[in-house]
Amino acid sequence: MKRSKEIRRKKIRIGVRRKIRGTAERPRLCVFRSNNDIYCQAIDDDRSVTLASASSREAGIDKGVNKAEQAKQVGKVIAERMKSKNIDKVVFDRSGYLYHGRIKALADGAREGGLVF
Repeated sequence: MKRSKEIRRKKIRIGVRRKIRGTAERPRLCVFRSNNDIYCQAIDDDRSVTLASASSREAGIDKGVNKAEQAKQVGKVIAERMKSKNIDKVVFDRSGYLYHGRIKALADGAREGGLVF
């Protein structure tokens, strides 16, 4: 029986999470992509705490542009919030999504904002 895309992505995500771990100095930047929006959060896995989060549903994100541009804006917003907490290094967790399109745009926006992966 053929696996659905969602089951495949969850299996990949489990494999990625085995290798990636966020700390207070270098949190994990986790991404979730829905059909309409994109969300990201910086997580300290040692304490199981979310340090900062951003999404395309917030008021500062321009809804008049395409979804890839919105993802880039979200990346810049999360970078600003992380910089305000004196954190400039993160570990990128793509959550089983392929690294292209909106996921890549969010990562590029975060790098432009000053985060180091």
